[in-house]
Amino acid sequence: MRNFDFAPLHRATVGFDQIADLMDRVMTNDVGQSSYPPYNIEKTADDSYRISIAVAGFADSDLSVDVKENALVVAARKAEDDNERTYLHRGIATRAFERRFHLAEHVRVTGASHADGMLHIDLTREIPEALKPRRIEISSVSSQPIETDVVDAKAVN
Repeated sequence: MRNFDFAPLHRATVGFDQIADLMDRVMTNDVGQSSYPPYNIEKTADDSYRISIAVAGFADSDLSVDVKENALVVAARKAEDDNERTYLHRGIATRAFERRFHLAEHVRVTGASHADGMLHIDLTREIPEALKPRRIEISSVSSQPIETDVVDAKAVN
């Protein structure tokens, strides 16, 4: 049984919509999803990542890399070969594919390169200054009595 109902989570939390959406997306992900083409995700620095996809047999013109609504979409369409070839064994798959990667907030695609049958896509996480941690200075209050403006008053009566 792989179906979970996250409705109670939505009712009991405020501001955690993205986490609930992520869990929904992971739980509803198709179990029989194709593993073609194979890929690696590596962390190259503290805030830098690289996705490497094996795309043997595809030219630069056959590949497309797009960013749409916080999703990285890598697609390939191989043009039909006009040459009539007779294969005794065909082990290099050049079928069309579309692979999606969900990008976290503040993750930006900085570049893509294609070399030696590998498509490398570089990503960088750029946290805005407003969201970075900052130290708040604590001011000390002196123990001396606080001087207030007092007006001399005379008793009436």
